Amino acid sequence: MEQIAGIAVGSRRNEDIALDLMKFVAMSTGYGKTGSPGTGFQGSTMNKAEDYAAHLLELYARCLAAVQGGK
Repeated sequence: MEQIAGIAVGSRRNEDIALDLMKFVAMSTGYGKTGSPGTGFQGSTMNKAEDYAAHLLELYARCLAAVQGGK
């Protein structure tokens, strides 16, 4: 196969693999979710959304470290 800028066609970067791993773990375990959404006013959803995003970023960092071999 042809190579582009030193990367073999079809190869994947560690960041892409870590992102797929993070998606799999988050979707299959509900990682970072603080509860199920309900109807009506549930209080501050902004804090919950920010907390969820922070949990996902932490999970991504852990997945990237695992893919890179704990570097």
